[in-house]
Amino acid sequence: QAAAKKLVEDQYSSSSEDDDDEDDDIDGKHGQILAKTFTTYTNQTDGDASELERTRQYVNEAFQSGAMTCLICIASIKRNQAVWSCFGCFCIFHLPCIQKWAKDSVFLISSPLTDDDFGKKDYPWPCPKCRFEYKRSETPTRYYCYCGKVEDPVLDPWLVPHSCGQVCEREFKPPCGHKCLLLCHPGPCPPCPKMVTTTCYCKKAKPVPRRCSTKEWSCQLPCGRKLPCGQHSCENPCHPGNCQPCPRVSKQRCVCGRQIAERLCASPLWQCDQVCFIKTLPCGNHTCEQVCHSGSCGECPRTGKRSCPCEKTKFIFPCTEDVPTCGDSCDKVLECGIHKCSQRCHRGPCETCRQEVEKQCRCGKHTKLMPCHKPYLCETKCTKIRDCQKHQCKRKCCPGNCPPCDQACGRTLGCRNHKCPSVCHRGSCYPCPETVDVKCNCSKTVLKVPCGRERTTKPPRCRELCSRLPTCHHPSQEKHNCHFGPCPPCRQPCQKGLKCGHFCPVSCHDEALVKQTGLHQPVGPWEQPSEPAFIQTALPCPPCQVPIPMECFGQHEVSPLPCHSVGPYSCKRFCGRLLDCQNHTCLKECHKVTSVNGNTDKRKAGPECLQCEEECSKPRPPGCPHRCILPCHPGECPPCIQMLKIKCHCKLLNLYIECIKITCADLKEKDLLTSCQNQCPKELPCGHRCKDTCHPGDCPGNCNQKVKLRCPCKRIKKELQCSKVQEGQVSLECDALCKEMKRKASEAELEAFENRLKGRRKNKRRRDEAETEQSVWEKYKRFIMLPICGVALLYYILGYL
Repeated sequence: QAAAKKLVEDQYSSSSEDDDDEDDDIDGKHGQILAKTFTTYTNQTDGDASELERTRQYVNEAFQSGAMTCLICIASIKRNQAVWSCFGCFCIFHLPCIQKWAKDSVFLISSPLTDDDFGKKDYPWPCPKCRFEYKRSETPTRYYCYCGKVEDPVLDPWLVPHSCGQVCEREFKPPCGHKCLLLCHPGPCPPCPKMVTTTCYCKKAKPVPRRCSTKEWSCQLPCGRKLPCGQHSCENPCHPGNCQPCPRVSKQRCVCGRQIAERLCASPLWQCDQVCFIKTLPCGNHTCEQVCHSGSCGECPRTGKRSCPCEKTKFIFPCTEDVPTCGDSCDKVLECGIHKCSQRCHRGPCETCRQEVEKQCRCGKHTKLMPCHKPYLCETKCTKIRDCQKHQCKRKCCPGNCPPCDQACGRTLGCRNHKCPSVCHRGSCYPCPETVDVKCNCSKTVLKVPCGRERTTKPPRCRELCSRLPTCHHPSQEKHNCHFGPCPPCRQPCQKGLKCGHFCPVSCHDEALVKQTGLHQPVGPWEQPSEPAFIQTALPCPPCQVPIPMECFGQHEVSPLPCHSVGPYSCKRFCGRLLDCQNHTCLKECHKVTSVNGNTDKRKAGPECLQCEEECSKPRPPGCPHRCILPCHPGECPPCIQMLKIKCHCKLLNLYIECIKITCADLKEKDLLTSCQNQCPKELPCGHRCKDTCHPGDCPGNCNQKVKLRCPCKRIKKELQCSKVQEGQVSLECDALCKEMKRKASEAELEAFENRLKGRRKNKRRRDEAETEQSVWEKYKRFIMLPICGVALLYYILGYL
């Protein structure tokens, strides 16, 4: 489980150690996605994208790995870490970091308080970046998405990190009644794209539909509203808010009317610097002493009841007389606030208090007799620790309320580059407010990062071309982007001239890395082998590989050969040229053949080809089983004159016939040659012998031999053709004479039978008389033997079947 968890963290983290492929800047894939995302907003705001820049910047930083940095711990914010976003500046911090920051800030503010005041006030804590104040109760305790809808949003590689993927729906600032339409996103919401119908500032033009974010517009016509001067009208184009003061100049009198000056028409009331001595007060004795004013000067301030300087007695005197002193003690409280003035009623301020009193110093450690008006400060220095908990107060005669420490903090900030410029304080210092530029090699692409992150931040991927000079023989190097370290090996074609006249087509090899071997021999087996050394050296051009068409020895093919190995070659095939026998081809490997008598035929064999030593292998005529008696030769084979031993059709005799006669004869001639000319020994179905000479195939079915046919009584006989008798076409019946003779014969036979029967009866009587009594076997042997004989007969029939 731990290994799986670590794998997920490594796979979905956005630390600075991620691959360069994930560090796509605004010109890469993420930039295209952002451009498409804000295209609708840009179109809906009439092309004004100024309000979108902050949102675009925050979303772009959320895509880039290592771009989001926690200003408290100066570490990258990974995609699987709990974060908190400020409502004022939208800066993102680690949730544990901001919790600790809020806790420390509240503690530092409330620590100087007494026990009675502690906990009575909800002291705020500031954002580390924008100092936007939050209440103590607003300290974040849980991890929410940017829009605050989902707690602990699930990590999804298809969404912006720390986003829930739902519609933002936060209210726009300033509020307009609408809500944000983007998906949950970091940074401020873009301008409101809703359509509203609104009129211009001066209300003269007709209402037109406009985007809510740009609903205030000017018709550019003169305003025409009456200016505060009451004389002129506003001539500025249609504008928001109140009209500007009247810009015209006119001559105007002051309030008292004694001076005239040219002044702006927007401020007609003004006062001159003269005192109003001209006007006489109602008493008739004094004049007005007020500076230029309007209206009446009022009553004389010396009329009515007036008090003496100590204000204990009041007198009524004319305005031309001063009020006398009453002669009583002054009794006014002196500046010390303790003693009273002991002089008689007098004009002017009272003197300082000169009474000697026992005074206690401000710190309360010493007492001394001294004039009341003088403060008493002892020389004792305060030893209390100031609120920074580091330095002593060291103020003389400190009453206990030590002032805050005024020394500089001087501690090194988390960036490790600067020191804290604030006064000495408790707790952690504020993050370094400086930013550092991380530049590419050519310094044309700059990435601003918080101070301290420049050590772990990868340089930005510069889109500018590398401007270094090539180190090989080429006048210019391949175009590639700006980079650190040495340039990649040159991959341009070498193009050096070879001896054959061609140019080297391989990649440049002026700076090839070659491994050096055999430079150091180990002393013994105990010495560890050193890593092989590589040196950069120029390699010679490889052999020319330009294909040159070349024909093989036997002229079978034309193949492209490398230029460095051009020459006659063998294609490794059989020669294939037709030998003199005109039947076989040369089986030697592809070889050179010289032409004879100017013969240029590529298919005819030459003197270098093999000589045919094979037997004739030409096909024989159909039916000839013999070989040609000649060696392999051109043209047709001679006719075969060997004798063939063949059985005749009837398979009784062996016939010897020349092979040529059999192979050249047609079907009828072959049947005649293979016949022995004797009578066919085969029997016909009727049982007679075939009368034809030796012939192929089956014998004819019509038998023409004469057979004798008799009538049923055998008296009449006649010779007929056998085939007709077998087919049942001819039959011989008895005539009337045959029937008469048959009748007479049956009568004679009957008479003879009767005569024999008479003689048997006499003999039977004689035997019966002499017959004795029969035994049981003789009586019943017929009944016993009959079934036995029947069963035996049945078994015999079944066995035969």
